[in-house]
Amino acid sequence: MTADGMMIILIGGLLSTGCAVLGSFLVLRRQSLLPDAVSHAVLPGIVLVFLLSGQRATPLTILGATAFGVLCVLGFEWLRRTGLVPSDAALALIFPALFSLGVLGIGQFAAGVHIDLDAAIYGEITFAPLRTVDVLGTPLPRSLITTGIAALAAVLLVLVCWRPLQAGTFDPEFAELAGLRGRVMGQVLLIAVAGLAVVAFDSVGAILVVTFFIVPAVTARLLTRRLGPMLVVAILLGWVASIAGQRIAVGLNSSIAGTIGLSSVACFLLALLLGPRGLLARALARAMR
Repeated sequence: MTADGMMIILIGGLLSTGCAVLGSFLVLRRQSLLPDAVSHAVLPGIVLVFLLSGQRATPLTILGATAFGVLCVLGFEWLRRTGLVPSDAALALIFPALFSLGVLGIGQFAAGVHIDLDAAIYGEITFAPLRTVDVLGTPLPRSLITTGIAALAAVLLVLVCWRPLQAGTFDPEFAELAGLRGRVMGQVLLIAVAGLAVVAFDSVGAILVVTFFIVPAVTARLLTRRLGPMLVVAILLGWVASIAGQRIAVGLNSSIAGTIGLSSVACFLLALLLGPRGLLARALARAMR
């Protein structure tokens, strides 16, 4: 395996770690489509920063994109709390508007320059090792640094806020009565998802973000019954998909990000069929009655 291949696996694994940790809570809260919505909604922020600075890959870009991601989250929460719009409809109203604004901005002001629709929508982790920055005289991939920091921040958030996150996920009313600020922690979780989605956006594009956030978490849910083991299994599944996807993509000369996504889905299908609560186990249980 080449050094670039190992770096791609490391970036994919770190990204999957952060996404799986936060995505597990989204799955349990029935907000699985939120990462996909946020990853689309950040596009206007990227375009705006590009128009102001002429550059896409800067810390200012991350801040601008995160601002629009947070705007999407706040708009979703506000619409949902009105009680007039269901949660899924609230997402369907907010993120297409912001994404359409970004697409128009690209088409009018940035077509074929540093931002284009293919790069923005699909992304490609293959090129991540080529974009480097000097750290103490050593060139390191920029995506490795940002992804590592984002994954560490996601893990630390869950560890520090474990009790209010857990209570707010399973029993929001109890969390409020017990003073655990479950509603506030829910908003913090959504903002963290927005920030992590921005990091993922640069490496894998908007379409595959939902794969890293949701598929390992859903798969882990089929294999475990408790939250702690679910997070651990989801992280492990993300690394398995990253390793298998990179190796298969090299052999097939195909998109690495897309193959990682399909590898993650393959893990889900195996769990769905062969897991302790999978289809085969249910069929055997019915046959033994």
